[in-house]
Amino acid sequence: MSDTGPGLLWTTSRGSYIRLRTLITLRWVAIAGQLAALTVAERLFNLQIEMGLCYLTVGISVIGNLLAIFLFPENKRLSEAENFLMVLFDLLQLSFLIYLTGGLHNPFALMLLGPVTVAAVVMQLRATIFLGVTAVVLVTLLAEFHLPLRTQEGFILRIPDIFLFGNWAAIVIALTFLSLYSRRVTSEMNVMSEALAATQMALSREQKLTDLGGVVAAAAHELGTPLATIKLTSAELMEELDDRPDLREDAELIRDQADRCRDILRSMGRTGKDDLQMRQAPLAAVIREAAGPHAERGKAIHFNERPDQGGGFTQPSILRRPELIHGLRNLIQNAVDFARENVWIESAWSDDTVTIRIMDDGQGFPQNLIGRIGDPFVARRSGERSDRRRPEYDGMGLGLFIAKTLLERTGAEISFANGADPFLPAKDQPERCGAIVELVWPRTKIDGQRGENAVPLGENRPIEV
Repeated sequence: MSDTGPGLLWTTSRGSYIRLRTLITLRWVAIAGQLAALTVAERLFNLQIEMGLCYLTVGISVIGNLLAIFLFPENKRLSEAENFLMVLFDLLQLSFLIYLTGGLHNPFALMLLGPVTVAAVVMQLRATIFLGVTAVVLVTLLAEFHLPLRTQEGFILRIPDIFLFGNWAAIVIALTFLSLYSRRVTSEMNVMSEALAATQMALSREQKLTDLGGVVAAAAHELGTPLATIKLTSAELMEELDDRPDLREDAELIRDQADRCRDILRSMGRTGKDDLQMRQAPLAAVIREAAGPHAERGKAIHFNERPDQGGGFTQPSILRRPELIHGLRNLIQNAVDFARENVWIESAWSDDTVTIRIMDDGQGFPQNLIGRIGDPFVARRSGERSDRRRPEYDGMGLGLFIAKTLLERTGAEISFANGADPFLPAKDQPERCGAIVELVWPRTKIDGQRGENAVPLGENRPIEV
């Protein structure tokens, strides 16, 4: 959400607009509570309060609610500026009511926390700060300026000065803490919501590409037999038309076009993975498929497959899930982007786990961010040197968040580290001194030939000629 201008307290994005009906309902609840408190104080405790002014103050809120109900549609959503004015009105109304009923000697002064907390949840930073500062100023004034609470006998109800100062300090601290806490939690929830939406879009795109590839593969499979028949028939016609050169050329054209159709379908069908057999593939084949788009980007990608202890020499056939392919592709892209010359992708398997390790010879992850890698919208890499290494990198961390989220959905545990030894000089560093990403799956999660993950191949279909 971007500001409309440097001097404004609000923004114009409709993404955070709140329904007017919601604030009206909250204000009705506040009005009911205020009237109940005034009635109890006067009737039950016989306190001498300026009831006329108090009812006038509450009546202003009632009039404001009624005007909002009759003048605006029920589904109206308030802009940031309108939200700001509504909350500011509630803060001033409540402050004046507390001024009429003892100031900070009134225990209901704590209710001033409400409008500021609401502002911290739904408004931008500058509007929240303005309302928070306004609330602190009002609380400070109420500590000195207010109408005293009097009993029926005329005694003034007041608390000792030390407790009055304690009330003031507690309210100010609570205003600050609750505002920061509410804003922080809300911001993280919004960021996570946006990042998860981006993750879902990425997964949906990968799923659509997979489905499209399946359609192409099915078309290539179904059209293979008629194309073969056309080619066979055209070859027989060519033999019979040796004495008719003009017709033989037509037969050759038919054969050549059939070959062309076959080649087109074959090239398109290379991405077709929807047939039953290709719903699973050897571990190395899946890794190479994920790395395919980055193989010709000027960096050498080295693959290494090996069994761990007890893993057997036959590599596992794993499920070809769209989220697994997309997640691996994002991690490999990150390694290729930051590598100097080489990227290593190692895979290993045992009877219980499947491990993939992606390494490069770049400068590694920034030490100040390595604990936050995988969080959405991580701040830009610090330092001019990082910008020179990859000026186009926006540093938002959304790609790694998407990769991490998708891969964790498949059952992977992901860890990030650097291969460089901080105590060694640059010339003595190992070759694989850059970033290291390690993914570990329980084998039962992705093995396509075990348990509930086993993919049945179905019956072979007869070839129709």
